[in-house]
This record gives sequence, structure tokens and C-alpha cells, in this order.
Amino acid sequence: MTILITGGAGYIGSHACVTFLEAGHDVVVVDNLANAREESLRRVARITGKSLAFEQADIRDGAAMERILRDHGCTAVVHFAGLKVVGESLRDPLAYYDVNVTGTQRLLSAMERAGVHQLIFSSSANIYGPPQILPVPESHPAAPMSPYGRTKRIAEHLLNDLSASDPKWRFAILRYFNPVGAHESGLIGENPLDVPQNLCPFIAQVASGRREKLMVYGNDYETRDGTGLRDYIHVVDLVEGHLKAYEALQTGADATRCFTVNLGTGTGYTVLEMVRAFERATNRPIPFEIAPRRDGDVGECYAETQKAADLIDWRARFGLDDMCRDAWNWVCKNPTGFED
Repeated sequence: MTILITGGAGYIGSHACVTFLEAGHDVVVVDNLANAREESLRRVARITGKSLAFEQADIRDGAAMERILRDHGCTAVVHFAGLKVVGESLRDPLAYYDVNVTGTQRLLSAMERAGVHQLIFSSSANIYGPPQILPVPESHPAAPMSPYGRTKRIAEHLLNDLSASDPKWRFAILRYFNPVGAHESGLIGENPLDVPQNLCPFIAQVASGRREKLMVYGNDYETRDGTGLRDYIHVVDLVEGHLKAYEALQTGADATRCFTVNLGTGTGYTVLEMVRAFERATNRPIPFEIAPRRDGDVGECYAETQKAADLIDWRARFGLDDMCRDAWNWVCKNPTGFED
């Protein structure tokens, strides 16, 4: 089968390329390279010993997407392409609605014209808003607090409405918690092109000496040590969830015609526990400073994962020390990311 992976040159997308290639699928990547580097795909080929096709294009270009789907004989799409920074979405909501909503709509229209009706969608735990129930189940009320989260929720509605309108469509909606880590080879990993927006790459840059210290926002939450608690998931576990979701779509079962599952570990770790795990991985201290809470941050959030286990036979395998070890291995081998 030939799988089209949108955003496939990015952090999660490149790891998904490895997983799908190693499972025996042909892979075509579409990426506009706005937040990624083509070098990641050359690294994917080195890891797997397999070739993959690359098309530099934008998902908002419906004609290009239709041509790519037809030319490569694609049978399914794994859709990572999109904007994903909460703070940036507050400053520029038009861009987020354009890429994440309009882009997804144009991709689906191109798929319809090309006769491709299976898609695995990259959604987010951000759609839940402040947790009312812990661990957070898929049935939790949706109350996204940012344009980013709202665009993901609108795209989910679009997929559900399209599935209800025509049974030929099959969708897997995967709500990510906090992806971290890197491939064990150290050849691909998270490659922020600017100041890191996520905790793990920021700590890694502090450990490597690129940044002076970590700012820890809030130490008065009702958690084990007062710092915010999140569900961190190894990126390799995350992309294996996509392969399992794809396989579930192939069964033809009604339960997997359009389904939504969380992808997390079901275990929460605090900011300071992440810092200590990085100190173990790097064998060096991670300087940090406590700062006031940031508006909009919640104290704790972690996933209920039983539905993913039951429906697609998936559970996370890696723990926090594994995540930090692999993230540090990537940074050590690529101190300035793919720019090396």
C-alpha cells in the first residue's frame, strides 16, 4: 500500500515515515518545508535502507494534492501537516484557521476527487481544555482554550460529519498528549527552528549549553512537587499508534469506520521530574528558575488510554528515562539539529 504522509519531513512525520516503511508500505511525503528540513527524509532513508518519494507542496493547494495522490497511487493519508504552537495561534489565528481548517478541507476534497477515502488525523489533547476528569477520557467535554485547539476540534467535526454523510470514508482521529524523545539511531529528532516551545527540547538546549537556564512556570500547583504535570509520550510509541490505527481501518469493522482515541502513556510527570530525568540522562545539572504561573496553564493533565488498547491494540512501551535518553542522544549527535 502507498501511504501519503503530509508534514512528513517534520518531527513526528519523519518518525512515522520510518514506522510505515519498516512495516512494508510505500511512502510519499508532502511537506512545504515551512517548519521542517528535507534532510530529515534523507536520514529516514538511511535508517530504513528504503527509498521514499518527496513532493514539496502545500496542503492548501488542492490541485497539487490531487495530482500527487493520483500520480503515486496513494491508498490512504496520514495527516500531520499543520501549525501547532498555542501562543502563536493567539497572536495569528487567521494563519491557524487557514492551514489547520482550510488546509484539511482542501486535502479532503482532493482525496475525494482522487478516490482516496482513508485518513489518520493528528489531533491534540489541547481540545479538552482544563481537565474535569483525570485521567482524561475521550468522552471528556471539549473546551479548547486557544485558536490552535479550536482548529483541531473543528477538523475533528469535519471528519465526523464527512463519515456520517458517506460510509466509504474511514477516519482515525488520534489525540496526542506530549510527544518527546527521538529515534534510537540519533539520526532524526525534534528540530526547533526557533526558540523551543516545548519543555523537552528546551531542557535539552539548556543541557547542551545553548541556553542558560530553564524557566519553570509555577511551583504551587496541587501536584507532587508543585510544578505542572503532563503525560509525555515517546515519539516512537506515538507513531506506532498511527500504524495500529491504519491497520484497524483496514478491518472494515463498523467500530473503526470513524474513531477517536487518546495517544498517551496514562502516567503524568511533573516539570521537575522531567528535569531530574534529563540530569540522569546527561549526567550534568540542569539549572532552572521558578517563575509565576502562566495564564492558561493547567496543573495536571494525563490520558486515559484503555480505549486505544481495546480498539487498536496499542499501548505505550517507553518510560520517561527512555524518552530523555533518546532525546539527549539526538542532541549530542546533532547539536544544531539538521543544520549540521
